[in-house]
Amino acid sequence: MKEKKSRYITTTLPYVNSDPHIGFAYEILRADALARYWRLTGQEVFFNTGTDEHGQKIADKADAQGSSRQAYVDHYAAEFKRLKEGLNLSYDAFIRTTDAKHKVAAQEMWRRCSDNGDIYKKKYSGLYCVGCELFYKESELLPGHICPVHTTKAQVVEEENYFFKLSNYQAYLEEYLSNEGVIEPEWGRQEAINFVKGGLEDFSISREKSRLNWGIAVPGDDDQVMYVWFDALTNYISTLGWPEDVYGNFKKFWTDGEVLQVGGKDQVRFQSVMWQAMLKSAGIKATDKIVYGGFINSGGQKMSKSLGNTISPFELTNKYGTDATRYLLLRHVHPFDDSDVTWEKLDEWYTANLVNGLGNLVARVMKMSETHLEAEDFAPLDPAMLDAPETYNLQEVVDHIWALIAKADLVIAKTEPFKLIKTEPEKAKAILSNLRSDLLHVGRLLLPLMPETSAAIRAAVRANKKPDNLFNRLKQ
Repeated sequence: MKEKKSRYITTTLPYVNSDPHIGFAYEILRADALARYWRLTGQEVFFNTGTDEHGQKIADKADAQGSSRQAYVDHYAAEFKRLKEGLNLSYDAFIRTTDAKHKVAAQEMWRRCSDNGDIYKKKYSGLYCVGCELFYKESELLPGHICPVHTTKAQVVEEENYFFKLSNYQAYLEEYLSNEGVIEPEWGRQEAINFVKGGLEDFSISREKSRLNWGIAVPGDDDQVMYVWFDALTNYISTLGWPEDVYGNFKKFWTDGEVLQVGGKDQVRFQSVMWQAMLKSAGIKATDKIVYGGFINSGGQKMSKSLGNTISPFELTNKYGTDATRYLLLRHVHPFDDSDVTWEKLDEWYTANLVNGLGNLVARVMKMSETHLEAEDFAPLDPAMLDAPETYNLQEVVDHIWALIAKADLVIAKTEPFKLIKTEPEKAKAILSNLRSDLLHVGRLLLPLMPETSAAIRAAVRANKKPDNLFNRLKQ
């Protein structure tokens, strides 16, 4: 049993300018599986997610649709909330950056950074990508001032904004990032180190309300609204009740707990540089660990909302079911590197590993067990049996479980208990008893990953009954 502690885990907040896609579905499933595992091992967990709802992109899209900004974000926030049931998620909080309590927290973060001397106002001209909601150095853009993320031309923007003195935190960030393991994988830490060592420039944290009026008001300046990133990053603590902390969640899970943020590889500068400097400025503990994942591509092309080649997680659950979708993403999306996912691959993985793999094994073993064995009292679940490594590599965990499934299949192929039962019944029953115990172990290991499948397998073993098909064959 692992040492009991308070653990906080959060996804990034998806930007609500389109429907959910499987890139975020993987991110939240990764966090969900970890949260479930930690809870099973007796740790107190606060699992956060939500939606990022301010900024230029949302204002532009709402205006183009003739919708109010609030109605626009309400619609998409509801779509992301539907993931809870669709993916069987166990999060504790769903924070929206339009929530009143979040606005209060974002303004308090501003005041604390300002009181620390880290916010000032100046006129500025720079190259701005609306898609990224970010000013870029010319050296960071492709020829012709093309954004490397969205392949659109950055706009020249000139206005008077407030700036955060990121340059004040050069030494602090170098020290923070020097701790091995503060970021996983190592390429994420090296990227952050290289960004910091390349020289930190102060970054704009507000926009003129005359140009953008969809955002949280800057304290003491009615002509400016907060830059969306400054606003959104504060969600990681506003969701815990900061700054008042009436229920003590901020102290328990952030100050005294172990903090883990999960995000995509395009988040490194925001999560590991800007946010950590903001926390330091406000006198708040740094994030303990940030885990980054790669992009999901489709047919060799990056899968993204802006390119329009996304796969909806709801399409996956409609076709394969909730637990199968959890399996497909947790096993076949690499935890740290880019992955390629197509419908053809998904069908292949589903049929080979779930229908013909786990589903077939459960059906065969439990049919023979029901016929030839008596029911047995099994010991209750021991969380130590879950033995998931603290590597944040859930693909490795699922691979381990499927190696056990393959091993059981091999035992059946070699010993043929369905034949042996006629000639050496006691030997066959001993083999079947071991296989049934192996199934129970697999069912327990699947509990944080595929909760419904885990429950069905464990119930079948305890009742000594063949369950209904766990995974239906795909219709041709």
